[in-house]
Amino acid sequence: MSLTNSQYESIMREYSDRQFNDVFESTKIKNEIYSKNPRLSEIDENVARESVKASKEMLSGNYKALDELKQKVALLKAEKEEIINGLGYSLDDLTPKYVCKDCKDTGFINGKPCHCFKQAAIDKIYSQSRLDKVINEENFDNFNLDYYSKEEIKDNVSAYDNAKNVLMKCKDFCDNFTGQDNILIYGKPGIGKTYLTHCIAKDLLDKSYSVIYFTADELIKVFEKETFNRDEILEQTSENVYSCDVLIIDDLGTEFVNSYTSSKIFTCINERLLRGNSTVISTNLSLQELMEIYSERTFSRISQFNIMMLFGKDIRIQKKALENN
Repeated sequence: MSLTNSQYESIMREYSDRQFNDVFESTKIKNEIYSKNPRLSEIDENVARESVKASKEMLSGNYKALDELKQKVALLKAEKEEIINGLGYSLDDLTPKYVCKDCKDTGFINGKPCHCFKQAAIDKIYSQSRLDKVINEENFDNFNLDYYSKEEIKDNVSAYDNAKNVLMKCKDFCDNFTGQDNILIYGKPGIGKTYLTHCIAKDLLDKSYSVIYFTADELIKVFEKETFNRDEILEQTSENVYSCDVLIIDDLGTEFVNSYTSSKIFTCINERLLRGNSTVISTNLSLQELMEIYSERTFSRISQFNIMMLFGKDIRIQKKALENN
């Protein structure tokens, strides 16, 4: 389970709140029940006292006395249940109503993460990926190759076959995810690059990897705010950008490019390469334009990525044409 420290701490705070609420609510109900019949408190005291006696008799080997004490305790418990039922409650009302009965809202069973903790981690990663809504629609299952023409040819390959090949490589990237491979998808606007990054995000998020998505412009703003505002939360966001399993930078080249932004893009890509964390980039720029706009060292790092090109007709225009017909 790939959680950042802040994500883990956030989940554990949620479990702590759950446990507090569990105890608070059960104590509230117990006090309400016991206030209606003082005999219940007397029974609890008697059960505790007889249980201590039973333990002593067991240690001394006096099993006859032990059996008698067990019978007394059983009778007391039966009386307690009868009183509680008579008040319109059940014994279950005295126990905490755990959200997860398996781990009793601790998040762990025998030191290992409970299934509810794993789900909480997935939910946390989804919500912080900034993609939790869009990837319900844009994922590998819904990727439609029909928008790519079999007649449009470039370098002896049709737009359809090329897109099919890129799709296969993206699926393979996810199916055999190592955490160290990187992808650059480039091509003209509206041909499915961003959609594919969403597909990758959905697949890896479902496998519990931490994925963070930013447009290049949004990413630069994170770095700017961190640099000039010195905010602790922003510093953590910046650290998450470097440490998450997969960082998706969408629309590289649409941000305002100057020496500062170019330097930040380099630092981000280089730092993630050094840490061995995967980065997925989409851009409308050609490789030549990337080399001209960004520094040589930035392009040098990007050239180490698995580079894929998409071409074809603008899918958004195709969809609009279909809607108008």
